[in-house]
Amino acid sequence: MPCTDMKSQDGQLQLEQRPKGVVERFLRLIRFSHTVFALPFALGALVVAANGMPSPRILILVLVCMVCARTAAMLFNRWVDWSLDQRNLRTASRHLLMSKFAVLMLLVVSSLGFLIAAAAINRLTFLLSPIALAMVFLYSLTKRFTSATHFFLGAALAISPIGAWIAQTAHVDLAPCVLAAGIVCWVAGFDLIYATQDLDFDRREGVHSLVVRLGIQRSLRLAQLLHVFLLVALIVFGVIARLGPIYFSATALVAAALWFEHRSARSLDVASINRAFFQSNAFVSAVFLASVCLDRLA
Repeated sequence: MPCTDMKSQDGQLQLEQRPKGVVERFLRLIRFSHTVFALPFALGALVVAANGMPSPRILILVLVCMVCARTAAMLFNRWVDWSLDQRNLRTASRHLLMSKFAVLMLLVVSSLGFLIAAAAINRLTFLLSPIALAMVFLYSLTKRFTSATHFFLGAALAISPIGAWIAQTAHVDLAPCVLAAGIVCWVAGFDLIYATQDLDFDRREGVHSLVVRLGIQRSLRLAQLLHVFLLVALIVFGVIARLGPIYFSATALVAAALWFEHRSARSLDVASINRAFFQSNAFVSAVFLASVCLDRLA
């Protein structure tokens, strides 16, 4: 959450100090710290596809694609939700970080950066890059017409391992698709937990969300089920990719992190949810990358 967000705590509204530097404001706006969610899955898929360390060229280009695509997606979200965010107590101060025109210009630059980097990898990544960009943009619009918006967010992040795999091999295999399906479930699950904070606002503004449709308790149970599917997908991915015991042992750590996240979510406390949201999910992605690297590079 950007440090300038308005938050309700014990009935009091607190506006956190606005970052002074342009770069810091930009990084806060796009929640750059949340890059740790999708990036490790892309890098892990890349290592598996290369059966070891990929070439420096492919590694750098994949990193550029990941950063540019995520930056463009976040900027598009901020741009299309500009007025909506100002009416939401939790996000009411985002517009103070940068002007709307600056957001639009940076959106164009990051989108072009992604397309150029994808074109430099191989022909298939070049051909698929506009589709990938459209998919990551689509999520920001889905809340206006479907309650399945959480799954569209998952699909946007799930592109990363498939794209990394194609960057290395120039074709699609079953393994990254299984991993992508797991990521869809993982992201949709934690987004359901996170969306419980906006239940009242979403109802008032007519924003579509499964939390609005199902209520908090049923949404939390659905999130638990989705994270069980994630664990199954990680195991199946490991089998297909022929990963070793280090990787499979690490799934127990992933399960523990998810248990902690759901345990924290039961309190419905904003601070607990935010803390568990970042710590647990960052841990999940880091454990995945570490276990894959230990298996393939050790």
